[in-house]
Amino acid sequence: MKTIKDIWDDWSKDSTVVRVLRNSGYLLFSNVFSVIQSVLTGRLLGIMGFGTVGTITIFASTLNRLFSFRMNELVVKYYGEAIEKKQPERAAAVVKASLIAEAATSILSFMVCTLLASFAATYIADDPSLKPHFILYGTIILANLVMETTTGVLQVNGKFRVQAFITFLSSVCTAAIIVWAYVAKGGLWEIVIAYMAGKFVLGIGTAMVGFKELRATLGKGWLKTSFSYLPPVKELTRFAFSTNISSTIMMLVRDNEVLWVAYFLSPLEAGYARAALAIINFVQLPITPFISTTYPEINRAITQKAWGHVKELLRKITLISGSWTIGASLGLAIFGKWLLSLYGADFVPAYSTMMIFLLGLGFANIFFWNRPLLLSLELPMVPYKASLYCGLAKVLLSFLLVPMLGLNVEAWLLSIFFLISISVIVLRGIKEINARVQLGQSEAPS
Repeated sequence: MKTIKDIWDDWSKDSTVVRVLRNSGYLLFSNVFSVIQSVLTGRLLGIMGFGTVGTITIFASTLNRLFSFRMNELVVKYYGEAIEKKQPERAAAVVKASLIAEAATSILSFMVCTLLASFAATYIADDPSLKPHFILYGTIILANLVMETTTGVLQVNGKFRVQAFITFLSSVCTAAIIVWAYVAKGGLWEIVIAYMAGKFVLGIGTAMVGFKELRATLGKGWLKTSFSYLPPVKELTRFAFSTNISSTIMMLVRDNEVLWVAYFLSPLEAGYARAALAIINFVQLPITPFISTTYPEINRAITQKAWGHVKELLRKITLISGSWTIGASLGLAIFGKWLLSLYGADFVPAYSTMMIFLLGLGFANIFFWNRPLLLSLELPMVPYKASLYCGLAKVLLSFLLVPMLGLNVEAWLLSIFFLISISVIVLRGIKEINARVQLGQSEAPS
């Protein structure tokens, strides 16, 4: 039987796990100020204002992701493979195509955001006077013009410390303005500007560092590389389409609970939903960086067809995420009402909603690697289909049930969506790995 020392020695000698933990630590540290931002915003604006600012910020982010092809995932997959195989021309062509596509869709996204601002203010936020707030915050889309592509480059090149520093600066910027607004007894305008300023720092900073890294990796003339070095266009299009659709489904089903609740119910319930999700963020915060740091490692191991290493990596990161999630969830069950009271006494009724959300989000937290695994296995349509069918059922049931039965039903629907869709994706990924092992580490069966 292994002792604690034996386990420690085993893990400390696993360079991949050590690298993932170190890089995740950088990204985790960069998000420490998000807690301060959330609490001060809640105390300054109250439960209704907390829901309103969430509606404004999530609306712009939603539109940006709606038109996005998640270029960071495409870059990690194809740029990462090209770097691993010593194919700089292909790597340059992939990044160049990604930059052009992302910039074009970002401009389109901002135009749509401007056009829909009046609708969002009137029918989602229930206040037509908020139209300027929606347009102002929408400018973050332009500030993040090529952020996904450059983020993917930094992930492949292992520049997580730099990413963390940029994220830290953006968080400090946002937190500083929110603290000033809190002391000066500001309002919604100041909070919107605070979150907008942080996004500007994050988007522009990531782009600047990303281009510098590209010059160092591919040479000064990489932008002149011909598109003829690209992988098959049909393959790239299929991957980008599947990731866009999957992102859209996740956005509509998982990441926009505040918008759905605001639409179906009112800013009050939206405030409860946002508060519940903000507290659950304490559970998710340490694990979220693992998504960015493990994807390149999984992709690298699969490119090398090191299936034993892939299985060992998945086992270890699941043990880490599971141990933390279960322990932190028990902590929220005990101290959740007290944590909500930090925002204000009017936030405490969100406790029951928080615990329901936690069931599904905790499950997703444990198996955070489900989608990156399938993308690396060149099976992007599997998570797409699982998310699509479960997502359609969730949205349909939301329209039928939530207006009549309220906020907690929406929370249950989200949790059930996670439990079913992620189980399907995880089981499919494990089955695929085992099939490839049986084929002697050859290419996947058709």
